Amino acid sequence: MKTHHLLRSLLAGACLSTLAANSTQAEEKALLAIPGKLIYENALSSGLSDPWKAAKGAWDGASGSLRGSEKPEDKHGAVARIPNKLGDFVLEYEFKFEGAKSTSLSINAAKGHLARILITPQFVTIQKDDSDHEGPDKAVVFARFPSDLKPGTWHKVRMEMVGDTMLGKVDDLVAWGSHDSFKQERTSPGLTVAGQSVDFRNLKLTEAALNPAWESLRPTLPAPGSQVAAPAAPAKTKAKSN
Repeated sequence: MKTHHLLRSLLAGACLSTLAANSTQAEEKALLAIPGKLIYENALSSGLSDPWKAAKGAWDGASGSLRGSEKPEDKHGAVARIPNKLGDFVLEYEFKFEGAKSTSLSINAAKGHLARILITPQFVTIQKDDSDHEGPDKAVVFARFPSDLKPGTWHKVRMEMVGDTMLGKVDDLVAWGSHDSFKQERTSPGLTVAGQSVDFRNLKLTEAALNPAWESLRPTLPAPGSQVAAPAAPAKTKAKSN
């Protein structure tokens, strides 16, 4: 009996240690922003529901996650958005490629696009978007990292926006940049998929405040524009309204 009690105690201790380790690993190191009040959270364990709006593509449940796929007849990447107006925020989720050419986390302004984390299996791009596609505004690439994101593997995306600054993070790849256009109203955070398919899960959106340590952390990250690898060949889909 004493042996059984000892084994139970050892197993209980091991479980507690594992939970503590997992909790520590799950904590994100504060960079630009400190997350605040929860705005929206969804495990994305089934198909889309309110308040999501699917503009293009197919969005279905897939083994406990949300699968986005481009429809060939759309001749446009799949797009799904939440019609929220945003102040300063942190948005994060997980994704895995299941055959798609690319996916992105996109933030709009009241008119046009504003910012994006664009992800292909070979590259991760963090940028201010071209808002009008016809000039004079142009996209500004803060960083483009080479990557090797294999199908069937979950990866984590995080975007932070505070004031005139955004920070993008995909796994351990991190970059930031500032632009006056980021001061305007932000709206409609969205997921996009070019090709078939990408799975998504565990999306969380919170209000945010500037990290008091940001000024000391900023020099430890790549300066905007200093890490720009050659881009991958563009996907053959229209991206005007993604």
